[in-house]
Amino acid sequence: MLDIKRIKEDPDKVKAGLRAKEVDCDQEVDRILELDKVRRDIIFATEQMKAEQNKVSKTIPQLKKAGEDTAPVFTRMSELKGEIAANDEKLRTVEAEYRTLMLSLPNLPDDDLKPGGKENNEPLRYFGEPHTFDFEPKHHVDLCTNLGLIDYTRGVKLAGSGFWMYTGMGARLEWALLNYFIDTHLADGYEFILPPHMLEYQCGETAGQFPKFADEVYKIQNPTDDRTHYMLPTAEAALASVYRDEILSEADLPKKFFAYTPCFRREAGSARAEERGMVRGHQFNKVEMFQFTRPEDSDEAFDELVTKAENLVKGLGFHFRTVKLAAGDCSASMARTYDIEIQIPSMAGYKEVSSVSNARDYQARRGNIRFRRESTGKPEFVHTLNGSGLATSRIFPAMAEQNQMKDGSVKVPEVLQKYLGGLEVISKK
Repeated sequence: MLDIKRIKEDPDKVKAGLRAKEVDCDQEVDRILELDKVRRDIIFATEQMKAEQNKVSKTIPQLKKAGEDTAPVFTRMSELKGEIAANDEKLRTVEAEYRTLMLSLPNLPDDDLKPGGKENNEPLRYFGEPHTFDFEPKHHVDLCTNLGLIDYTRGVKLAGSGFWMYTGMGARLEWALLNYFIDTHLADGYEFILPPHMLEYQCGETAGQFPKFADEVYKIQNPTDDRTHYMLPTAEAALASVYRDEILSEADLPKKFFAYTPCFRREAGSARAEERGMVRGHQFNKVEMFQFTRPEDSDEAFDELVTKAENLVKGLGFHFRTVKLAAGDCSASMARTYDIEIQIPSMAGYKEVSSVSNARDYQARRGNIRFRRESTGKPEFVHTLNGSGLATSRIFPAMAEQNQMKDGSVKVPEVLQKYLGGLEVISKK
């Protein structure tokens, strides 16, 4: 969540920043400021009453010793007790609304981001040349079906629309991609995490996905109690909570993790003809990078994650571009995001295969994740960053389409061949 001090110091700047994200939160900000004042007034009044309560209670022994009537004192003590209880109930109500509103505010975008949506995204650099063919290229659905890599029909039979099933060499090729990502991150010194795929609600709240996007996940009701879990939409939801409610030592930072998980999303996107196949689905595989850093190190960490994502795509030999997202195209919990976008020949334009984002201290505040500064001994909020490294659901179709040959076979990228016993070309049997 946002720092209340930041909101109080310059509410107009906060409102303008959120409007740059194409979100109008003016009323919410005004109500938060109002509730903050009410909250502080209630706390002050309660403290005053408790102080009076303590003062009055100390007079009782003296009154008894002097033989004076203590009834008025006990009456006042009873009145104060009731007033304090009433104030405590008011405070609970106010703080509940205050917390709900604070959790609803998106993160503020960094100052250098352009306002608005996708139309203001800024391509920063291009790598390689767009792929061309001297024959009529096939769609990845046709390629993968003919080569026996993906069984779309049986995937739908098993789970419904938005699902597919890897088969034979397709399953091995998918696993080769994941192994390539994993080996690269291990070589870079990142710690491998295999988190639970089913998470508590608080994980989504810390990551900034809940409460706003709670309806976009698959929920699982526990039959033995009233807890509701959900299937993670991305490993970020798990990794962001690894140190929830903990204080790290400054010497332990940065913490650099990566995790492999399948990802589950109810909202799988559009059903446009050019997006048929495995470009959008309810379940897909992804390796996610994540860092916990000191605030002064998060810009450098962001650049590192962007470079790592770019290098993974470079290693596969694909043409791609890196795009700086406008404020309104960044997700609600992120202050800045760069997308790595790749060309899938059958689709118009570019498609995102990695998003690298800096949440600054937004997630850390929601999850109370801090580190103790050695120079002061005081705890401060960490910064959190994440990046896809990578998701396979668009890499796989891009690989099939860009590496296809005239006879319908597909060349295996060199970096993946060692995982497939040296196989260089996938051909129809």
